[in-house]
Amino acid sequence: MNYLPISLILSLLFFSCGPQTEKFSLTPEYTVLENVRVIDIMSGKVDTSHVIIKGRLIDRIVPASSPVDWGEGKVIAGEANYLLPGLAEMHAHIPTLEWNDPLVEETLFLYLSNGITTIRGMLGNPVHLPLREKAEEGEILSPRIFTSSPSLNGNTVRNPEEAREKVIAYAEDGYDFLKLHPGIRLHVFDTLVKTANEVGIPYAGHVSNLVRIRHALSSGYQTVDHLDGFLEGLVPEEAGVNPIENGFFGYNFTDLADKELIPELVALSKANEVWVVPTQALFDRWFSPTPAEELARQPEMKYMNPETIKNWIASKNNQTTGDDYDADQWRRFNDIRHDLIKALHMNGHGLLLGSDAPQVFNVPGFSIHHELQGMLDAGLSPLEALQIGTVNPATFFEGNFGQIKEGMEADLILVENNPLEDLRNLRNPTGVMVRGRWLDSEFIEEKLASIAEKYHSTGQE
Repeated sequence: MNYLPISLILSLLFFSCGPQTEKFSLTPEYTVLENVRVIDIMSGKVDTSHVIIKGRLIDRIVPASSPVDWGEGKVIAGEANYLLPGLAEMHAHIPTLEWNDPLVEETLFLYLSNGITTIRGMLGNPVHLPLREKAEEGEILSPRIFTSSPSLNGNTVRNPEEAREKVIAYAEDGYDFLKLHPGIRLHVFDTLVKTANEVGIPYAGHVSNLVRIRHALSSGYQTVDHLDGFLEGLVPEEAGVNPIENGFFGYNFTDLADKELIPELVALSKANEVWVVPTQALFDRWFSPTPAEELARQPEMKYMNPETIKNWIASKNNQTTGDDYDADQWRRFNDIRHDLIKALHMNGHGLLLGSDAPQVFNVPGFSIHHELQGMLDAGLSPLEALQIGTVNPATFFEGNFGQIKEGMEADLILVENNPLEDLRNLRNPTGVMVRGRWLDSEFIEEKLASIAEKYHSTGQE
């Protein structure tokens, strides 16, 4: 009998048992995020994987357990960084300028630079309709856009006839939903709702103090933004307040609010499937006792026109100085808001992440980090805060995004450290992918620097 030499046997064992290179015959249209820690946004579980993108979709997710030959695919070294779905800013504002105006371009990029790959424009204009389509087709660098109609308020819909006319027109124009502002009278509101339901366009935004929160929720708002009307809804009827004397989102009624009424309002929101966009950053910044000059010195302000910063300082000081404002009352007011946010998250229909940018001291993109902190302050976990900015918006829009799964659109954020341990790790991403287009940190930093330089170089600082 012939025996193989021991050296040959060992060599064969080595090659048969050692790591084998798996070959993928990828063409140049593929991009691979290699060796990334993929966060399952539903469970918080983290797995190290290779994520293969074809066009704008996630094609495959491969366990990172063996060497791989990617063929001609473009490979981005993940360096074991953390990958999570792109965020949605559900209360955004877009300049009312043509799609190719430089201010529009830089505003959209500020959102993207912070990993926001979907925005819901909350004050629509006819120029936003072609902008939305160009973003969808990838003709411009932009988050996915959903846009409201122009404002419906006490001045634009003064009677039922005007309400019906505008609702029909905005539905025919193709806006995604109607934006409601204060001042709408009750009978006008009811006509607006009836007509909107007839033509199939949802409505969202503010709750007029002439309508009030219970009627608004029962009428089936798509979203109530800012928690508008909720604090007023906690004031017992026997208090006999004048609803139009509520102050800044109910601040004047702070010490009349009965928190025992929170479960009733939360249950009403759930029964009528009304989502809530808290925009807590608005209250933590614009309406807080934090000095305006301190906020104006924050690094992100360099991306805003200095004239805008001056206006923000004046607006904040106008709101938070004088005998009508008290810092201790603001804290009690904010505590009630936190209780409402936590209860709506736990037992309501659901929360959606939105900061209201650019509003006073809320820089587009950067303000989402303040909103995330506001959600933590209200008692949400980091994972829960991320879910209201990813899977919840995807559910809301019935969209094919919001998770990292095969077949979903490749809207992704890559960060160096685990955001589930500290949401501040979302700042300064290693890269952002928007529907398959990769923006690395160098590109992001260069674009941000050019925006900052624009305002410094013009002598406006």
